Amino acid sequence: MTEKTAGEETFISHLIELRDRLVKASIGIAIMFGVLALWPGPAAIYDILAAPMIASLPTGSKMIATGVIAPFLVPMKVTLAIAFILSLPWVFYQVWAFIAPGLYTHEKKLVLPLVISSSLLFMAGVAFCYFFVFGRVFEFIAGFSPTSIAVTPDIENYLDFVISMCLAFGVTFEVPVVVVILVRMGIVSVAKLKEIRSYVVVGSFVIAAIVTPPDVVSQLALAIPMCLLYELGLLLAPVFVRATQAPTEQG
Repeated sequence: MTEKTAGEETFISHLIELRDRLVKASIGIAIMFGVLALWPGPAAIYDILAAPMIASLPTGSKMIATGVIAPFLVPMKVTLAIAFILSLPWVFYQVWAFIAPGLYTHEKKLVLPLVISSSLLFMAGVAFCYFFVFGRVFEFIAGFSPTSIAVTPDIENYLDFVISMCLAFGVTFEVPVVVVILVRMGIVSVAKLKEIRSYVVVGSFVIAAIVTPPDVVSQLALAIPMCLLYELGLLLAPVFVRATQAPTEQG
C-alpha cells in the first residue's frame, strides 16, 4: 500500500466517522423532538413561548396567524428548536468524540470541560433571554404603543424575533469559552485581553445595538452580560491553561 493510498483511506475513514457522528447527533435531536411532541406537545410549548408576549398585550388579546398552515407549522418549528437546545450536550459530545482520538491526553482535559460549559452557557443565555429579557422588552414596547393601534403580533414574525433573540443571547454567553480557547491556543495572552478591555466594552454595546430591537432595555440586557462574561473568561483562562498543559510545558 502506497503512502497516497493510505492517506486516502484515512481521509475516507474520517468522513465515515463524521457521517456517523452527524447521524447520531440527528437521532438524538429527533428523539428529543418526539418526546416533546408527545408531552407537553407543540401547542403547549408554543403557548409557553408566547406567554411573555401575551402578558404584555391587553387582556383577552391574542396573536394572529396570517398563513394557512402557520398554526400547525410554527408550533412544530418551536418544538424542533427547543429539542435542538435540549440536545446540545449530546450534539457537543458527538463533536468531542469525533475529535478526541486525535488529541493528546492534556488536550482532552480541555475539550470535555469546554463541551459541557458550552452547552450550559448556551442554555443559560436562552433562559436569561426568555425569563428576564422578553417580559421587559415587550412591556417597554407596549408602553410606547398609541391607544389607536391594536397590537396583534403575527405568530411567524414573533417566532423569527424569538429565535433571533435567543440565538443572540445563547452565542453571547459563549464569550468565556472563546476567551479560554484564544488564550490556550496562544493566539492572544490574558494580559493583552485585559489591555483591550475598553474596546471590548464598546464592541459589546455596538453588537447589542445591532442584534437587538432598538430599545435601551434589550441592548443593556445583552451588552452588560457580555462584558461580565468577558471578565469571567479572563479569570478562568489561566486556570484552564495550567490544567491542560503538556508535561513538557509544565517543566
